[in-house]
Amino acid sequence: MTISRLFLITGVSSGFGRALAQAALADGHRVVGTVRHAEAAGAFENLAPGRAFARLLDVTDFEAIVPQVNEVEATLGPIDVLVNNAGYGHEGVMEESPLDDMRRQFDTNVFGAVAMMRAVLPHMRARRSGRILNITSMGGFITMPGIAYYCGSKFALEGISETLGKEVRALGIHVTAVAPGSFRTDWAGRSMVRAPRAIADYDSLFDPIRERRQAVSGHQLGDPAKAARAMLELVEADDPPTHLLLGSDALSLVREKLAQMTRDIDAWEALTRSTDG
Repeated sequence: MTISRLFLITGVSSGFGRALAQAALADGHRVVGTVRHAEAAGAFENLAPGRAFARLLDVTDFEAIVPQVNEVEATLGPIDVLVNNAGYGHEGVMEESPLDDMRRQFDTNVFGAVAMMRAVLPHMRARRSGRILNITSMGGFITMPGIAYYCGSKFALEGISETLGKEVRALGIHVTAVAPGSFRTDWAGRSMVRAPRAIADYDSLFDPIRERRQAVSGHQLGDPAKAARAMLELVEADDPPTHLLLGSDALSLVREKLAQMTRDIDAWEALTRSTDG
């Protein structure tokens, strides 16, 4: 029998956040979902009146996060599951992408997620229970030209998630970084911020990548509803993994990366060992 839980999911207007919220509500859970616009709040609460609760919050408004979390705890009860889903993709060759773009990318994808975790942890520690799911990406393991800032943010969140998991596991709190591959969300559509092209030297490398990404948007292999079911299974697991890949493309690409890393480590082992005292 599934125990009814209170979820706090950031970014429930679309994508994985919306799919997970709908699946959790369908299973009888209560869901607090953050949205950035007032008109989205009513639409979310209409999904399940009395069990779907919208909160206006931009995760880059760091000062607002602790009061929001404390208000949820005081009015709706203990937050059992935090899902850091809010985020977006930045596309652009690094040399063409201003540093301000990187700051905004990290503010949302990394600092906002960390601020949310820091806000819920005192409550979870006091109860000696809680689940945290951080939605990262296969781009937190593998890389490709044109998304340096995005991959950097997801690599960072993967590392933070793994470290935090080691810090809080003995306190009854489980942390899992969930890394999806290509799914039919709007990540490559309206959620993608694209730096303008300026340097012709990168045209032959990057233009085909950008064109393909735009062409396949909405036709990717992954089904967000199935990803949501997988994440709910994680929440029910007694011993959830530190990292979970979602999608066969993520699985094959990450395995290729690990195999190449092993080959490189083996090939350069002598030089690596040469630096010991």
